[in-house]
Amino acid sequence: MVVYKYGDPEANIVLIQPVGDHDVHDIENEVSEIMKRTSLEFRMIAVKVDRWNQDLSPWRAPAVFGNEDFGEGASALLAQILELCKDESKTYYLGGYSLAGLFALWASCRTDRFAGIAAASPSVWFPGFLSYVKEYGIASPAVYLSLGNREERTKNQVMAAVGDCIRELYGWLQEQEIDSILEWNQGNHFKEPGIRTAKAFAWVMERTKGTIRGR
Repeated sequence: MVVYKYGDPEANIVLIQPVGDHDVHDIENEVSEIMKRTSLEFRMIAVKVDRWNQDLSPWRAPAVFGNEDFGEGASALLAQILELCKDESKTYYLGGYSLAGLFALWASCRTDRFAGIAAASPSVWFPGFLSYVKEYGIASPAVYLSLGNREERTKNQVMAAVGDCIRELYGWLQEQEIDSILEWNQGNHFKEPGIRTAKAFAWVMERTKGTIRGR
């Protein structure tokens, strides 16, 4: 597993984000954007994902764009990420963009290790995902959701459901009394992913700062 580390290595806050080749070049800018939005010191660990559709998917599903089906590698990736979260003196947050945002939400159904989930434009249209969340619940106390206001305006019928799905998920989070927000950004899915993810991490950090270990 290849990881990239940014920020303060001594910080009590550790942010973990799965990233693909398309994200790596923007992580430093994302870290800078987080710093603009919070005064909290943090360490960012970007976990390189080589097989995006395979490694971030909780179960198999047919392709909805292109020819690459979704795999079932999320359990293996989560096991690797949890190996990075063994220091009990640290507070860990998990987040990501698109399918990595879906992975973060799914992971919060499997472990209570993360103090917050930063899901920016998550792929909550993923088949069966909402039912899974409602069955197993979310263990993280704070969840940030966002979506671009043009993301549901697509001819792809599966992905066009993302708006209704994220509204339903946010409503369920509110019913469960999980501290959460749904923020709408301007533009489609590909606009400013680094800034959107930075906003997500900063929000969950600020919302849970009273519970950060070592403070």
